[in-house]
Amino acid sequence: MTKLDDAKNRWHEEQVEPTLSRFPERKEQFETSSGIPVERLYLPTHSDPTYEEKLGFPGEYPFTRGVQPTMYRGRFWTMRQYAGFATAAESNERYKYLLAQGQTGLSVAFDLPTQIGYDADDPMALGEVGKVGVSIPSLDDMAILLDGIPLNEVSISMTINAPAAILLAMVIAIGKRQGVPMNKLRGTIQNDILKEYIARGTYIFPPRPSMRLITDVFDFCGREVPRWNTISVSGYHIREAGSTAVQELAFTLANGKTYVQAALDAGLDVDAFADQISFFFNAHNNFLEEIAKFRAARRLWASIMRDEFGAKDSKSWRLRFHTQTAGSTLTAQQPENNVVRVALQALAAVFGGTQSLHTNGRDEALALPTEESARIALRTQQIIAHESGVADTIDPLAGAYYLEQLTDELEARARDYLRNIDDMGGMLTAVETGYIQREIQEAAYQFQKALDAKEEVVVGLNRFVETEEQTIQLLKVDPAIEAAQARRLADLRARRDSDKVSELRGQLAHAAQSTENLLPLFITCVENDVTLGEICRTLRDVWGEYQPNFDI
Repeated sequence: MTKLDDAKNRWHEEQVEPTLSRFPERKEQFETSSGIPVERLYLPTHSDPTYEEKLGFPGEYPFTRGVQPTMYRGRFWTMRQYAGFATAAESNERYKYLLAQGQTGLSVAFDLPTQIGYDADDPMALGEVGKVGVSIPSLDDMAILLDGIPLNEVSISMTINAPAAILLAMVIAIGKRQGVPMNKLRGTIQNDILKEYIARGTYIFPPRPSMRLITDVFDFCGREVPRWNTISVSGYHIREAGSTAVQELAFTLANGKTYVQAALDAGLDVDAFADQISFFFNAHNNFLEEIAKFRAARRLWASIMRDEFGAKDSKSWRLRFHTQTAGSTLTAQQPENNVVRVALQALAAVFGGTQSLHTNGRDEALALPTEESARIALRTQQIIAHESGVADTIDPLAGAYYLEQLTDELEARARDYLRNIDDMGGMLTAVETGYIQREIQEAAYQFQKALDAKEEVVVGLNRFVETEEQTIQLLKVDPAIEAAQARRLADLRARRDSDKVSELRGQLAHAAQSTENLLPLFITCVENDVTLGEICRTLRDVWGEYQPNFDI
């Protein structure tokens, strides 16, 4: 028996057997269509002295092969289709439809006014209400959005950043109405403000008070909402802005390091909050590079948490992540081709060991997805899960010469970026000086040049084009919802206790100038019908708004 066989036996005894006693695998016996048995894990057939250091075993440091001992043999990834449009009632109908079709978690898209802290009747919201997501200015809207959704059974993921703590407060308040205690709520808020300054732009407050809101969420959820992922550090939008895979990996983990350090500076213990940090990556078109990126991310984060931050709990070393297929790769030309792109990208995410996955609709280069497009996107995941066989063994491409070399190279290049960022004083400095933005801008420019020169081929866009115009049914959001939302807000303001609202806004302004954790007050505010816009306006008055001061 070799040393590696001994290590595998130890892993099975220490990791697999305890896991199986709690979460049995999906089948008693996995086998191919020819009846060939499929083992849980495959190891090198030759001596490899670096195996345990660089790959290891699933559920153990350095987590290259996965964060759970049995991975998808125990349970498939969460199929979490991203949806939200128009009013809370319309989005609620879509959520119930997707759950009925086999979706296993909700992922909420908010409209632009909600994302940047304005009520639907604010002049700043004109023309944007309900367009790119659902409009949620008040707890009443959140109650309609989650009507009939059991919060003790369905996990809720929310793509919201600057006002993330306020939307979380609304979910907590609705949970209380349903009789679901905070410690039973499951879900994620994106809550990643740094990538807003870098790539996306839906920021409100300057970086320092924004970081305070994030560490308040870490602290509160660590004590009261332990099953909630307090942040989803997002490389997705960095990649959508034009970064390379290496930049997505490096800048995302650099942001993660910044959040960990901010929590430590706020006096939190690393092992008290680290397990509630999650990540959000893009699945792009270069199939094998994407798989290698996910594997390198796990290994690199495990090293950062253990060796740089001194985390002792192995759960603190795990990088758990959600993946979304790449919106920027979808074409308005020949949109049926997007079904193929999404399938390849989703398969890369599964080979890479994602915990949660969203697949884009074929029509999303043109509009929000129709119900039919959303169903095809969900079916894509279900076919991969149930028909392809790729989920029957763990990390099935491990040991492939090219894949392992790619994994090593991505990790090495990401480490170079991380060292550069540390040398310039950290991610906040790198963002405030525009270094990160310039790096992404240059990568996007180089790709566009290659596309224009047809050195990069996009089928249907710059090669294999069709001159005949195609028609496709699109989802259209009724512009009348803006006026309807304004009327709902007017009714809310007429019936609520205005004196209580004024009192709470005064308390909030005072608390924002202190070090008090703001989450309990946010919960009280939304339960007393203080709107999202009013809470954000109060904080704007205290903290100001972020204004970029660099030239890129």
